[in-house]
Amino acid sequence: MSTIRISEAARFLGVSDDTVRRWTENGSLTSVKDASGRLAVDGFELAKLARDQAQLPVDPTRVGSSARNRFVGLVTGITADKVMAQVELQCGPFRVVSLMSSEAVRELGLELGSVATAVVKATTVIIETPQGKSII
Repeated sequence: MSTIRISEAARFLGVSDDTVRRWTENGSLTSVKDASGRLAVDGFELAKLARDQAQLPVDPTRVGSSARNRFVGLVTGITADKVMAQVELQCGPFRVVSLMSSEAVRELGLELGSVATAVVKATTVIIETPQGKSII
């Protein structure tokens, strides 16, 4: 069983440590002691709660797509020259960066503070774990 410390659980969910503690007190999460005796929560329970509580912003494009990784956010940076541009979106706690033509930036009407959706369709997604975790 994977355990997540209260402070880490709070960071993953974007809430305070006190909120996670209240959830353990009211039974929304089960508290356990980790290997060093600190209060923690079960990783599987936390993952279920995170999925249930996820509130994604409405995708303004409203288009059908086979891509499942869609991140709605605000344009926070545009660096462009005559040909290419780097566009940064802040999608909740995640920063997504895209390289595209400067022409595409103009055609999409992208500017700082505008709402946009980053669509990621990849055949390779690399998942990493903290050092010391064994993979069986």
